[in-house]
Amino acid sequence: MASALAHIGKKEGTFNMGIKVRVPTAITRGATGSDNLDLAVANLPELLVKLESLYPGVKASLLDEKGNLNRFVNIYVNDEDIRFLGGDKYQFQEGDEVLLIPSIAGGAY
Repeated sequence: MASALAHIGKKEGTFNMGIKVRVPTAITRGATGSDNLDLAVANLPELLVKLESLYPGVKASLLDEKGNLNRFVNIYVNDEDIRFLGGDKYQFQEGDEVLLIPSIAGGAY
């Protein structure tokens, strides 16, 4: 499994929080398998921008046509659905563990 580290930097007078993010193979499109990342991002929009830079095209599979989180994608912060924590307004806390879970369907009748 690969690991990436983003440097903690200042933004608007505050420091971005260091979080751990689990990115499954379905999101990396199998290029690197599942990744465990240590990132310095403050919220969901920043996380999505960072993931797009690491995995070009990933935002298209995570967001709907209006730019909202696709209803078939679940993002958990410390085992809590981010939608119940405030969605893209939730501010990550130092040490948060984030898990992205895209819905995967298929099969035949």
